[in-house]
Amino acid sequence: MTHYDNKSSKELRTGMEVPESIVQGIAAIVSEAKRQTVVHVNSALNMMYWQVGKYLVDELHYETYGQYGKSILQGIATRLTSMFGSGFTRTALVRMMNVAQVFSYDEMCATLSHTLTWSHLIDLATIDNQAKRLFYQKMCIEQHWSTRQLGRQLDAMLYERTLIAAKPEEEQIKVMDGMEKGELTPEMVLKSTYIVDFLGLHGYYSEKNLEDAILVQLERFILELGQGFAFLERQKRISVDAVDYFYHRGLNRLVAIDLKLGKFKPEYKGQMELYLKYLQAYEQKPHEESPIGLLLCSEGNTEQVELMMLGEDNIKVAQYLTELPDKQWFIDKLNRSILIAKENSANNK
Repeated sequence: MTHYDNKSSKELRTGMEVPESIVQGIAAIVSEAKRQTVVHVNSALNMMYWQVGKYLVDELHYETYGQYGKSILQGIATRLTSMFGSGFTRTALVRMMNVAQVFSYDEMCATLSHTLTWSHLIDLATIDNQAKRLFYQKMCIEQHWSTRQLGRQLDAMLYERTLIAAKPEEEQIKVMDGMEKGELTPEMVLKSTYIVDFLGLHGYYSEKNLEDAILVQLERFILELGQGFAFLERQKRISVDAVDYFYHRGLNRLVAIDLKLGKFKPEYKGQMELYLKYLQAYEQKPHEESPIGLLLCSEGNTEQVELMMLGEDNIKVAQYLTELPDKQWFIDKLNRSILIAKENSANNK
């Protein structure tokens, strides 16, 4: 068999080489057209399912029908399935109705129909809390989560562990509604609790033990920090001390992380302020936002942290856990944080 070294027979006959830049330029046009086709098809399907669901809600008033309504819906599903196939089973119709009741026509047209899949919308529609649903909706879009990633983050209670979840619900919604596309806030990215059970630390351990374990499991530690983090340097020696620091692409800023054993102490804040001033003066690039600091403490003292109003500046405090607690622990902690935040808000009025 003749070997042509990936050149077409026409090229070999004419002795001319086709300019690679032209081939790649055309390939880029074709690839983009195919991508746009997928986006348009996905958007059209999403809107079709939403419209079917909205029509059923309006016509059947499904929530008041009880068993009779279910029977009617089953009959409709049987007819539609015979006409269009398995995409219109009774379960599928119920999901269409759920999505239509949660998301408005304007929301679907503006972003949802062409940025998320129908599976995303089905999962998001099951979240009752509006702020929580909006958080996952924004993160799915900004972080390009698959439905599997969304499911994992729901199971890991990511929302309950973020700093923004401790704010009053109306404030959360206001912040997230005001976000432009591609924009994230530190409160959405940083957590109040980090789970580092993969480090294998039990009983007594020193800060050096902790840092060494993180270095060994650096990839998993970065995954726990969240999507968008990049490790820059361990124990960066600066004129004031030493600190580990990262870069977050979505936030476009450096993130200094200081690991502490025990509860948060007020002097940690002053120490972190020195780190941030140094990074801002000597490490920050012209296009970057100002650095932020994350103090990770092994024990939580929510009341003291909230009362110092650390959430208002560029220093955030979080707890890390070397063992995974049950989900109720996260819920109780979040409820305490919300209560303290509301009391602080009321006192400042």
